[in-house]
Amino acid sequence: MLKVIYEDNHLLVCEKPVNMPVQADSTGDPDLLTEAKEYIRQKYNKPGDVYLGLVHRLDRPVGGVMVFARTSKAAARLTDAIKARRVRKRYAAVLIKTPAPYGHLVNHIVRDENTHSARLVSEGTPGAKIAKLDYEVVCEKRGQALVDVDLHTGRHHQIRAQFAGIGCPLFGDQRYNPAARPGQQIALHAYSLTLEHP
Repeated sequence: MLKVIYEDNHLLVCEKPVNMPVQADSTGDPDLLTEAKEYIRQKYNKPGDVYLGLVHRLDRPVGGVMVFARTSKAAARLTDAIKARRVRKRYAAVLIKTPAPYGHLVNHIVRDENTHSARLVSEGTPGAKIAKLDYEVVCEKRGQALVDVDLHTGRHHQIRAQFAGIGCPLFGDQRYNPAARPGQQIALHAYSLTLEHP
């Protein structure tokens, strides 16, 4: 059942469950976009196809807050706000090693379409995009750290790749943490999304 956080005539904000794709893929598994459209269709008794604009994503294993646009005008304005970095995204993550108490990570990152992963590369690498985030260690226990992540850019697997790049991969990250055991859940959650209403 869809967990709705906020809705009006322009927006639908909901919580994406872990391990659910944002939109339909080749697995045929239930996806958040289809569920959200069905929620709108049933609640407002809308015949036919429901419009719901997908303006950002979360990785399949990651859960957390997402916003959908209910009108094309809202979708365009939200897309512009995201591109202009006027939307603030915050994440909670558990790292398998404790980094410095505070940090500002800046890297260049390339998405590998063959492996669906991201690589940190040197500036000037063809296709590289800048990736920036700030973090603060909230607490630590048994060598692991809970960090609050303030994401400034939204690159593919950015948080996962950048922390792996400093030797502090995320707990349970099957792709970037070689110590992760099969079946472990990645410890990453999008807990806050701050935006100007379109």
